[in-house]
Amino acid sequence: MGSTAAAPCHIVAVPYPGRGHVNAMLNLCRLLAARDGVTITIIVTEEWLSLLGAPAALPDLGLRVRFEAIPNVIPSEHGRANDMVGFMEAVYTKMASPFEQLLDRLAPPAPAAIVADMFVPWTVGVGERRGVPVCIMCPISATMFAVQYNFHLLPPAAAGGGASPDITGSCFVENYIPGTKSIRFADLAPTHTDALLLDKILEAHSSVKKAQCIVFTTFQELESDAIGAMRQNCPVYAVGPCVPFMALQEHKASPDGDDYMAWLDAQPAGSVLYVSLGSFLSVSAAQFDEIAAGLAGSKARFLWVLRDADACSRVRGLIRDPDAGLIVPWTNQLRVLCHPSVGGFFTHCGMNSTLEAVYAGVPMLTLPIAFDQPTNSRLVTEVWKNGIGLRDMARADGVIGRGEIASAVDRLMRPDAAEFQDMRKRVTLWKDAARAASEEGGSSWKDVTSFINFVSR
Repeated sequence: MGSTAAAPCHIVAVPYPGRGHVNAMLNLCRLLAARDGVTITIIVTEEWLSLLGAPAALPDLGLRVRFEAIPNVIPSEHGRANDMVGFMEAVYTKMASPFEQLLDRLAPPAPAAIVADMFVPWTVGVGERRGVPVCIMCPISATMFAVQYNFHLLPPAAAGGGASPDITGSCFVENYIPGTKSIRFADLAPTHTDALLLDKILEAHSSVKKAQCIVFTTFQELESDAIGAMRQNCPVYAVGPCVPFMALQEHKASPDGDDYMAWLDAQPAGSVLYVSLGSFLSVSAAQFDEIAAGLAGSKARFLWVLRDADACSRVRGLIRDPDAGLIVPWTNQLRVLCHPSVGGFFTHCGMNSTLEAVYAGVPMLTLPIAFDQPTNSRLVTEVWKNGIGLRDMARADGVIGRGEIASAVDRLMRPDAAEFQDMRKRVTLWKDAARAASEEGGSSWKDVTSFINFVSR
């Protein structure tokens, strides 16, 4: 499917141990290992090796990808959200030593490069000591990366450093950092106004700036401004959309997989709103109830992913109509989004989900919570114009009401609305651009080739 690498190329991949980051790295490894001559060793903790069911995690790539594990020297994935800063500190300080010991035991060939998540910053020092190039994978949007990379250019108030009379939440970041079109200072909250969390983010970037190159999971056409601006600082490769499109033909059902796919098969085209608000952060109880009531008040059918049994019971108490939708604990998300009955995606706007919606050609209803999600939401609603945002509809208490949610759902799902027709055109344009970028000769295909040549030298 790709051009031949200049020489056999062994890459060691190190994801940050969090669900969205691991998924992004696996998707990147799929793209790289599909090329001739490339083999990859993915190094995770023992807990993540078990969660992935490795080596079955990438069955289509066979012997080209293998998994190795270091001991569980960091807190469990299951409690990660309770102390985000403490978890990051453990990742930053506890993993390097067992990683180096594992490197010493790896079977040849020696790695041509280490590809590490941007939030595994110690890999840069390991690479420097061993003479191995370190390439940073950026699982967030290139726009958010550009903001963090250049955070020192923002005035103190934007960085949580106190009030300033000429800076407000509606001011544009682009006034200070190029390539960040439409992003406002308000979109950086709450993550970038939390001093402790911001310190950990900027600590990672101090190492990122010493890496040999940056690999973005987005693609050139989607974020040309930010990618172009970052190319002025360092070698950059945009290889996305890093979504598991190569595995779409694998129809390996989960225990409940046949049920939800059969349910989708029975729904009219474009009639289902897919609801998935992420696997890590959660909305407040009050917001959760408003979402459920808003869905009940809308005219749309829904497929809602809820892992928590108590949450499922709560929804069933709020949505009395048994025909309104289906609640499931897990889905193959890209497969669902590509199903013809799905006409909209209610999302937290994590980057993996955003890229999957773009690739599938599904308009989004966005409810971002933190990290890069508000920035992604702003890109969706104001730059790419392939979705509707809820965040700016919040009341004084920060909660978006059921009426606003029901109205937004109906706006998104009405095929006869003029607004929908314009959005649908944009959605189709981005879908076509995503697929063209991934195909042989496309911008991302070329950047994958260039990246492999870069690390093979």
